[in-house]
Amino acid sequence: MKEVEVFSVRVEVPGNQPIVLLREISGDHYLPIWVGPNEASVIALAQQGVQSVRPLTHDLITKLLEQFQLTLTMVRITELVDGVFHAQMCFQEGSEISCRPSDAIALALKANVPIFCAEEVISAAGIVVDEGGDSEAEVEAFREFLDQIKPEDFT
Repeated sequence: MKEVEVFSVRVEVPGNQPIVLLREISGDHYLPIWVGPNEASVIALAQQGVQSVRPLTHDLITKLLEQFQLTLTMVRITELVDGVFHAQMCFQEGSEISCRPSDAIALALKANVPIFCAEEVISAAGIVVDEGGDSEAEVEAFREFLDQIKPEDFT
């Protein structure tokens, strides 16, 4: 497992499909995961530390975990099966719950716990960005790449 962080939340052009872009903390891979618009909004708000006026679903889940004294220790993106990412929430008590990666990422940000990704998933769907050259040109090339890729490219 490799630790990753949320690099950005973007909208893929021209399909207007939200993407959460994860980045290896000690590596050069980026992992785009397509998510729904609501999940993208929650992740973007959590990444920025913005609290909603009324609790959203992920806030409710965080409060339930606290109320029942369950400690979320990490989330893991475990598999890529037929183009669909799978994730797990891992608890201090030793239990694990399967969930969508978007929910895992949102909860990780809200609970301030690390996000890990299986190396096989990174190898299969990750993108390597060479940070050695002209960084501005590399970033622009990467943005162009993200604007052109589609979910079907990973199946």
